Amino acid sequence: MSDVTLSKIENMIYVIREQKVMIDSDLAELYGVETKALKRAVRRNINRFPDDFMFEMTQDELENWRYQFGTSNREKMGIRIKPFVFTELGVAMLSSILNSDQAIAVNISIMRIFAKLRSFLLLEKGVTERMNRLESGTNKIFKVVFERLDTLEAIVDTKLPTTKKKIGLK
Repeated sequence: MSDVTLSKIENMIYVIREQKVMIDSDLAELYGVETKALKRAVRRNINRFPDDFMFEMTQDELENWRYQFGTSNREKMGIRIKPFVFTELGVAMLSSILNSDQAIAVNISIMRIFAKLRSFLLLEKGVTERMNRLESGTNKIFKVVFERLDTLEAIVDTKLPTTKKKIGLK
């Protein structure tokens, strides 16, 4: 697993159907097996992969995903067959059917990346909530300031003389 880096794994995580997922060919590359061997192992154990663990891309999803990368090159996202897409739970389940030292080591790295992404999401959510509270508090402060300014403007208008002296040369 020396050539498998965390950043390489991070670049293999996509968002499809609003879920963070990994594609079968990327996982096969990481595990050091052929994609068809990975798919065969999954099909033999399909009862271990419910819909929230793994799904197959629709043709529209595949075309949309391919066009996001602007290529149909076989070496680079040139997938012609609808791939299996694995959620975090599905990746964890893969380790139970691909039982090699490399599969275990890669699986541990992938689980760490998913955990890191989850913690970033929680952090982002916390920051967003704090910003919303701050914005709400700021809106209340501005409302009070403008109400006071309106009150002061009304007081100043009543105290000013109605007739004004002309300024300038006679």
